[in-house]
Amino acid sequence: MLVVGSVNVDLVVAAPRLPVPGQTVTGGDVARYQGGKGGNQATAAARLGATVAFVGAVGADDLGSEARSALAAEGIDIAGLVETGRPTGVALIVVDPRAENLIAVAPGANGEVHAPHVTAALGRLAPGSRDVVLACREIPPDGVRAALEIGRKAGAITILNPAPADDLGAETLSLADVLTPNETELALLVGGGTADDDPESAARHLLASGASAGPRVTDRGAPARMPAVVVTLGAAGALIVQTGGAAVVVPAPAIHPVDTTGAGDTFNGALAAGLADGLDLADAVRRAVAAAAFSTTRPGARGGMPTRAELEGFLGGT
Repeated sequence: MLVVGSVNVDLVVAAPRLPVPGQTVTGGDVARYQGGKGGNQATAAARLGATVAFVGAVGADDLGSEARSALAAEGIDIAGLVETGRPTGVALIVVDPRAENLIAVAPGANGEVHAPHVTAALGRLAPGSRDVVLACREIPPDGVRAALEIGRKAGAITILNPAPADDLGAETLSLADVLTPNETELALLVGGGTADDDPESAARHLLASGASAGPRVTDRGAPARMPAVVVTLGAAGALIVQTGGAAVVVPAPAIHPVDTTGAGDTFNGALAAGLADGLDLADAVRRAVAAAAFSTTRPGARGGMPTRAELEGFLGGT
């Protein structure tokens, strides 16, 4: 599978409460972790046994060197991870005792992951019809679109994590077989307001608007089980909404969270890994929900991402 997205270094402060605008809150010592939605999603998939190649950018600085080494240590192919003249991306994160967080991102080199780089990198990697291409929106919109276009032309399953959900036109959304917004992102995609009360209706509206194309036949031997919107619901799990089918709620196992940073990325990486492994969408989502729940039991965006053995053990005990 191939992941096209961002790489950041996360600077995290645990605080007694999340600040409101204009408020200063004193917290603990700063901790530094590897992050970025793309890097996190690639790591989550690799730990679950997927063969992963990553396309992105870092700066020619110490943080960039650390980021490259961390991805390589997970067994991820980083030939598509280039150095640019801009600094490596940084995320500033505050976490409260309930494991909720606030995040601000300085994208840096991630802002250089444009279509020409993505096209060249994926041209070398040559995705095929048995691949999964996963893209997130912490890179420029033209880079996202290029990744999905190339994946679609290759017959791969394409996944778009619309986080953040800005600057995504209908044509780009239509290139994704699976969209994976959270409730806030879903509301933005359907034109504002809130999806909190009825995410199923919002997801169906998105599907009906043509945001995803119709079912495609792949050489996997059956019609692709797409299009679909999979809405992540935090501690409530996830909701699968497909054209012409009943919505399916996948509940999350009960856990005691320590840090929810990276849970959504764990979900997306695990979902892509499951689909690359040949699971149907519902089973891939169930494993992804469990992986995301497990990830919140340890600090750091990648700190709690389970290995395949850890996830199997966790599923066996739930």
